[in-house]
Amino acid sequence: MEERVLVLGIGNLVLQDEGVGIQAIQAMEKEENLFPPHVELLDGGTGGVGMIGVLQEFDRVIMIDATLDDSPAGTIKKVKPKFSKDYPRLLSSHEFGLRDMIESMIVQENIPEIDLITVSVKNYQTIGMDLSPEVEQAIPTVIKMVKEMV
Repeated sequence: MEERVLVLGIGNLVLQDEGVGIQAIQAMEKEENLFPPHVELLDGGTGGVGMIGVLQEFDRVIMIDATLDDSPAGTIKKVKPKFSKDYPRLLSSHEFGLRDMIESMIVQENIPEIDLITVSVKNYQTIGMDLSPEVEQAIPTVIKMVKEMV
């Protein structure tokens, strides 16, 4: 039996680049037959502990999220975090919930394999639904990375 894989986009669509994870999921949903049936896509909104049960249904989770770092906007990184402290600085609107969620699954000893794809952002506090050009240009590369991972 094939492992069940969840591709999870995290973010807030109304805070411009902060919504890159969700925008990536939406772009993938537009492509027919992009993934085999054992791969599911999910708009995870701003994440949080309420998603623990959903994530625990899968063998592997690939998360896509915006990150604040010193890299130029649109920089993509793949991280294989083991503990919540291994996560890069994610955005404040959902950072607390994700870290709590990971710690809870570790304590329960029921945590899927997790990969994290981050996209560096700078414009995340302005209200708006459009990504900056630098971050929008990252989405095809994020999709390619996800395809290679599954």
